[in-house]
Amino acid sequence: MKQKSFYIKTFGCQMNIRDSEIMAQKLYENGYLESATIEDASLIILNTCSVRGKAEQKFFSLLGSLRKIKKQNPGLKICVAGCVAQQEGKKIIDRMKHVDLVIGTQHIYDIPRLLKKSETQKTAVNLSDIYEIPPYIPKTNISHPGSGKKPEKQFQFSRFVTIMQGCNNFCTYCVVPYTRGREVSRNVKDIVEEISLFVGSGVSEITLLGQNVNSYGRTNQVTETELPYSFANLIHEVSEIPGLKRLRFTTSNPKDLSDELIDCFARIDNLCPQFHLPVQSGSDAILKRMKRNYTIDDYLKKVDRLVSACPEIALTTDMIIGFPGETEIDFQSTMRLLERVRFHGSFSFKYSDRPGTRAAEIDSKLSEQEKGARLHIFQKRQDEISLARNRDYVGKTRTILVEHSDPTSLMGRTSTNHIVHVESGDKEIQAGDYIEVQITFGGQHALKGKLL
Repeated sequence: MKQKSFYIKTFGCQMNIRDSEIMAQKLYENGYLESATIEDASLIILNTCSVRGKAEQKFFSLLGSLRKIKKQNPGLKICVAGCVAQQEGKKIIDRMKHVDLVIGTQHIYDIPRLLKKSETQKTAVNLSDIYEIPPYIPKTNISHPGSGKKPEKQFQFSRFVTIMQGCNNFCTYCVVPYTRGREVSRNVKDIVEEISLFVGSGVSEITLLGQNVNSYGRTNQVTETELPYSFANLIHEVSEIPGLKRLRFTTSNPKDLSDELIDCFARIDNLCPQFHLPVQSGSDAILKRMKRNYTIDDYLKKVDRLVSACPEIALTTDMIIGFPGETEIDFQSTMRLLERVRFHGSFSFKYSDRPGTRAAEIDSKLSEQEKGARLHIFQKRQDEISLARNRDYVGKTRTILVEHSDPTSLMGRTSTNHIVHVESGDKEIQAGDYIEVQITFGGQHALKGKLL
């Protein structure tokens, strides 16, 4: 019998990357191996993202190209998972006859059973408001889907761990509440057990994942007791796991950022001094249209408290440029916010309508040309600020976690998540090592350093 093999192509965020890892682990446990190429796989999974139009377009383009491979190999199974699957599942089955199975975001743990039933059950996209994340603890042979091969040593030092799923905020531009469902927090015991397993197998850096980690524990019971348990409580508990050297998290909604969590940056040594705090716009009028439920004054007060608690903290953000109704005055407010905070970096995008969201129905849309011009102005200034921020590190000593190494050079990250390139010379340094470097150059997107 031919060996069953799979290939996973992941689109989108860290949550999708972690979901792909979980699906891969479940497939390994059911006799599959990961294929090096998409052409050699007996199962292809496209794990999709619908947060932005560009990722969705890439997915549909790839899905269309798979018709030819399916025609050449009729025994091939094609599965679509993730947010586009959740949103457009039945349409995909109706229009893409070469697709065998479509599974939504709450069904990834059940993929082996669904594959066996795919002759009769083509979709599993029901989204329940009453949903419990399964207490699934992976085995140690964790894969990294999309690499086309089994994991190598250099990928085993850092892991994502999902702590919650879904969102209750219903920002007017966002599809997440419709593709991930209501907010559900994972049991603390399961999270700690999973991280302990990872650390015990050599992982030293953990990133906690959720659509809005700041509201962890607010909507369902996460401990065996009925006592309140917050995200700050979880940070404290996880940080004490023996062997964990670095702890990160993403993503946060500013409205739910508590003083208790801010205080963690002053008190917990292995909590990395890095915070991604999406603001989305610098205009109160636009934030109100987005239904973000905070003002720029609220945001700036929290930024100031973060910097006061941890002066070396590196702040990054998300920015949507050209939201419906954005005036030149609104855009200039965004530019003033950029000058005020001087983010170390930002992910900025032109607004695009997402199906089913309230923003898609708002009039006064901006032209693509106008959105593009404003985005160019914002990104150009952000690049200048990022360069200045990075130059501030020159001459300073930093510890980096090595991610890639070869006989002459290596690349690693600081605790503030800055990439550093270093000439290794004849030193035997491996991925996963922590080394001291002196920063010698600050570029726009990365730093250079020398070994100490």
